[in-house]
Amino acid sequence: MANLTLYGTPLSTYVRTVRLLLEEAGAEYDLKDINIFEGENRSPDYLCKHPFGKVPVLDANGAILYETVAITGYLDTVVANHKFSPADPLLQARMRQIMAIIDSYLYGPAIGTIVIQRFIVPKQGGQTDEGKVAEAVAPAKTALEAIEAITVATPYLLGSDLSLADFHLIPIFIYLAQTPEFESTTAQTPKLRTWWNQVSQLPSVKKVGG
Repeated sequence: MANLTLYGTPLSTYVRTVRLLLEEAGAEYDLKDINIFEGENRSPDYLCKHPFGKVPVLDANGAILYETVAITGYLDTVVANHKFSPADPLLQARMRQIMAIIDSYLYGPAIGTIVIQRFIVPKQGGQTDEGKVAEAVAPAKTALEAIEAITVATPYLLGSDLSLADFHLIPIFIYLAQTPEFESTTAQTPKLRTWWNQVSQLPSVKKVGG
């Protein structure tokens, strides 16, 4: 078993993605808090691990990995024996398709705008930009409806087993579900709403998202 240390802000969706996998795999790991709000991700020591200053970073027996898709792919192999990747080639492709939609089309409007404006900006003493929030609803809705079109949600995104796609989407929903925009962005995604109602009760989700 690899000696695993995960560096990152516990509130980060991508840090939570990795932690969900580790928790569901029953793997032991150390979590080292890197506070991005205080600029710890820009320190020389951290930039040696991640030249772009993002989170998370995984140290596996001294080997440094960054980028969440690389980290989860590695961990799925070394700690989960490919448990979270479907064997069927089409389902594998669907899993990666959902992950790509999240990264390219959902994260920006849902987290980068709606969640940041609703929670982070007021917490830092600013005022929510309602215009930015309103503009982000449509692209977030489009991305969620694209995922809705290719998910089965019985009960997980790709069927009866959790996959890397679930771990990527769950942290988005943890935050989005707390915003007033959740209703409008998921109005046409009944499968995803059913999926969320079920996965939100998982012990790993309650632990990581609590």
